[in-house]
Amino acid sequence: MVLDAKQTTVAYRCPECGTGVMSAVNIFSLSADMVKLKCTCGKSEMTVVFQKDGKVRLTVPCLACPTPHSFTLNTSLFFGKDLFSLQCPYSDLGIACFGEINQVKAELARGELELLDLLEKSGIDGADFFGGGENTDNNGDGDFPELTDPQVREIVMFVINDLDAEGKIYCKCDPSDNGRHYDAEILDDGVKVSCRKCAASRFIPTDSGLSAHAFLNTDSLHLE
Repeated sequence: MVLDAKQTTVAYRCPECGTGVMSAVNIFSLSADMVKLKCTCGKSEMTVVFQKDGKVRLTVPCLACPTPHSFTLNTSLFFGKDLFSLQCPYSDLGIACFGEINQVKAELARGELELLDLLEKSGIDGADFFGGGENTDNNGDGDFPELTDPQVREIVMFVINDLDAEGKIYCKCDPSDNGRHYDAEILDDGVKVSCRKCAASRFIPTDSGLSAHAFLNTDSLHLE
């Protein structure tokens, strides 16, 4: 008999060096012992514990507070969500997430851009914080991290899916038509979103972290 083990991907961002730390967690590893996600800088770690009452307790380092935060979740929530984020209770800043691996990767990349934007508004050079992270500023301008093409595409696709789910993609079709469907075609330098009915389309570039950051703040998508 083959068991279909419950598994999810967990991630947090190190408050010391800015590195995104990610690991797969399954029900068997939790049942055996505590799972620790440690940053390579050695200055932070996140713990995941399967409790006797069947719930999961997470202790997460915080980007805004000097001490970690603890969260207790049902296993159905922990293993059943495609993406779920945990926020600092005092600042509402996202400090961890779990779910399907590709969505977790996209959320890590998106969270980094949001954090950079927050740091810049506070007059802090983001390059100083992310100097030890996976996505460092290699172009010398200190504005945005040097994201790889797949990371930028993940951010753009994440936003497109969110807009589609919220009904905020608009085209030439009658707005009262609930049967509209959109396709997202991944190209070498961007993503083309098009309507199957009216053929209206929009091209979103994915050639830089700056493009991803600009699209991250989009609250609607209009196809022409």
